[in-house]
Amino acid sequence: MAARRALKAVLVDLNGTLHIEDAAVPGAQEALKRLRGASVIVRFVTNTTKESKQDLLDRLKKLEFDISEDEIFTSLTAARNLVEQKQVRPMLLVDDRALPDFKGIQTSDPNAVVIGLAPEHFHYQILNQAFRLLLDGAPLIAIHKARYYKRKDGLALGPGPFVTALEYATDTKATVVGKPEKTFFLEALRGTGCEPEEAIMIGDDCRDDVGGAQNVGMLGILVKTGKYRAADEEKINPPPYLTCESFPHAVDHILQHLLSSSV
Repeated sequence: MAARRALKAVLVDLNGTLHIEDAAVPGAQEALKRLRGASVIVRFVTNTTKESKQDLLDRLKKLEFDISEDEIFTSLTAARNLVEQKQVRPMLLVDDRALPDFKGIQTSDPNAVVIGLAPEHFHYQILNQAFRLLLDGAPLIAIHKARYYKRKDGLALGPGPFVTALEYATDTKATVVGKPEKTFFLEALRGTGCEPEEAIMIGDDCRDDVGGAQNVGMLGILVKTGKYRAADEEKINPPPYLTCESFPHAVDHILQHLLSSSV
């Protein structure tokens, strides 16, 4: 640890780490307060495409998490930024609740495909429409490619399998904007004044949260809540800096070992 700089920023995943849908991870609110009491910047990073940032914020407030909108960086924001940068008119394959985050974006006569988690839209007719656009040369923008995620009723397919199906059928590659992409983590840190070597990521997804963060130079803590399954920590190399039971345990470790004078 001596080669690393002092810890200045903590990035925290949301669904699966702080909460699972409408239930908070036990002790997470109090642990967040303790983390905020330390001399670190806290940011929240999420690949969620099931709801707009405002809906997400309302959900977190109902669960009594003290989080402000400017502290949250979502893959929807990253996708909108790319759409504006490319100046394209996207076919939006996203959950209807996520549409407010694309307000003002021109979508008629689409010449691009943006795909997130959209269970209501993942049927043959709609996917075939996207397939035909891609065959005509439209770029494919994937908000993320998670294989699966955690719902109250168990694990569920993420957008990754559907993105991969479109890639396979059209022999193209999607531009991915969410975790684990390096640009996502760097964008999340922008404005904090921190370098990746001064940051740590806490999440329940070994590849997208921990692997992605560590690839950009951060430390990664894997929590055994949300989508975590036994032996997930063995799926990435290098392995997570730390694997622990839950977010409160991760905060305990940071406060006891990474913010002491020994770092």
